[in-house]
Amino acid sequence: MADIVRLLPDHVANQIAAGEVIQRPASVVKELVENSLDAGATHIDVLITDAGKTCIQVIDNGKGMSAMDARMSFERHATSKIKDASDLFNLHTMGFRGEALASIAAVAQVELRTRQESDELGVCLTIAGSKYTGQEPIACDVGSNFQVKNLFYNVPARRKFLKSNSTELNNIIAEFERIVLVHPEVEFTFHHNGTEVFNLGKAILRQRVCDVFGHRMNQQLLPLEVETSFAKITGLVGKPETSRKKGAQQYFFVNGRFMKHPYFHRAVMEAYEHLIPDGEQISYFIYFEVNPQEIDVNIHPTKTEIKFENDTSIWPILAAGVKESLGKFNAVPTIDFDTVDKPDMPVFQGGTASNSMPEVHFNPSFNPFEREKPLYKGREEKNLEQWESLYSHVRREGSGQPSQHPNLFAQEGMQPVDEPERKNTVVEQIYLQHKGRFIVTSVKSGLMIVDQHRAHVRILYDMYRTQLKQHSGSAQGLLFPEILQFSPTECNILEEHQEDFKSIGFDLANLGGGSYSVNGIPAGAEGVDVNALLHDMVSLSADGHAKPGEELQHHMALSLAQFAAIPVGQVLGQAEMQDLIGRLLALPTPAYTPDGKQVLRVLSEEDTEKMF
Repeated sequence: MADIVRLLPDHVANQIAAGEVIQRPASVVKELVENSLDAGATHIDVLITDAGKTCIQVIDNGKGMSAMDARMSFERHATSKIKDASDLFNLHTMGFRGEALASIAAVAQVELRTRQESDELGVCLTIAGSKYTGQEPIACDVGSNFQVKNLFYNVPARRKFLKSNSTELNNIIAEFERIVLVHPEVEFTFHHNGTEVFNLGKAILRQRVCDVFGHRMNQQLLPLEVETSFAKITGLVGKPETSRKKGAQQYFFVNGRFMKHPYFHRAVMEAYEHLIPDGEQISYFIYFEVNPQEIDVNIHPTKTEIKFENDTSIWPILAAGVKESLGKFNAVPTIDFDTVDKPDMPVFQGGTASNSMPEVHFNPSFNPFEREKPLYKGREEKNLEQWESLYSHVRREGSGQPSQHPNLFAQEGMQPVDEPERKNTVVEQIYLQHKGRFIVTSVKSGLMIVDQHRAHVRILYDMYRTQLKQHSGSAQGLLFPEILQFSPTECNILEEHQEDFKSIGFDLANLGGGSYSVNGIPAGAEGVDVNALLHDMVSLSADGHAKPGEELQHHMALSLAQFAAIPVGQVLGQAEMQDLIGRLLALPTPAYTPDGKQVLRVLSEEDTEKMF
């Protein structure tokens, strides 16, 4: 039998490795920008065409490479960052495996122009599908200039599974934001299809956060700083009042590298326990500085999952540090006893007391069971004293027969209604409101209990979905337009789905620089927090919770309905409750909200009788 195990060719092995390292255009941007940072660049330009599918260009002013180093950098496992296995546990650079450039060159057409400061001429390399197609000396600036064209051109199956341009651009911006947040000392620019998206100068951390996510963040963040023998923790954490259901900016960095760490996330959220509503999120930007020998960054191809040797020791330090920041900067409500208007409290001066004990007057012969007037009209006081006679015909316990009182109405001065007359009597429907949340009314099958907020959400959701489908939403003009600030990712979402926002009733005008003027809102949404509503709707797509099309329209309509619905605790009149119940029961699916919560429940007569 012939041998069947063979060594794969290099170009096939490179394509397999590219599947782990280069998943989408955002992966290319991440690897190239990190290489520029490792080269000591202080200014980096990122230029994207068609969300990276056509071209990705990264230009830096780093130290550059010689002709030999440029050629070697595209070989698999060729790196200048490590020399032996022990260096993996003492890393001070972003990249170290030597797989990035080889993987990119295996699935794209790459052109590299680079020059060192000591050289008069640089070198230009062109590679396509892991094969060198040209090398020549050229005149170029110091640093490196990478152009990656036609990503996945030779792997059609991978290219076919790329998402829309908007989605891929959002992924690129997300990777770019992770890098610029940890390097505020480096200047960055970002262009997409010739349009400038970011222009970030050198800044401190707080300024960099505001430049990326909008200047509204400046008033929402508190400084965090803790230093122990295990780790140094610095950064910014959000104020409790800025919590939101979706779209919170949450970032962890360790030794200048972005990481995902659910364990540390729970530590941060524990510090906000009882300070923010359940299910809401808070923004934070937290940076860890630890001994490189105490972490392992080589457990995942994208290096976003990092293993800590002392994570159980860092957890309480992080939670305590966040709590200290909240308390130190008065983010937690406290009682201030050092106010100017102090309460007027008498001070005991000694001596004999001049105050006497107050006297209490009461009627010792008072009997709460005696009544001066009859309980009902037509009943005499003697009837109350002889109340036992009312139950003289009731059988003892266990008889199983109902009471057959001869005529209770006669004792009250009232006459019973005949059965035919009772059937023809028209009784007005009565609605009762319980604790400002539930509406109780009788129906043919029993007693119906309705959650008024969820009922209104169900009604408004169906109305907004119809408006989105028919493009028939009407806008309620604002007397004083509101100016809102959005991040580049959120601006991209607004521009892509501006027709959907217009269809539902929003009148938005792009003022440039991430600012939008809200000139009109959907009819019926008066009084809602427009800022929170729009950011909540936009963040659904930015976070990947909603895909473009029907799913995004569903989330937009649901989010708007939840903001505009009747709040819990609002008192309603009989006409308002009747209108709400009537509109609810006219819907095809009134029993549940669009997100699966129960709107109403009917308590049957049998269930009611079992209670007694």
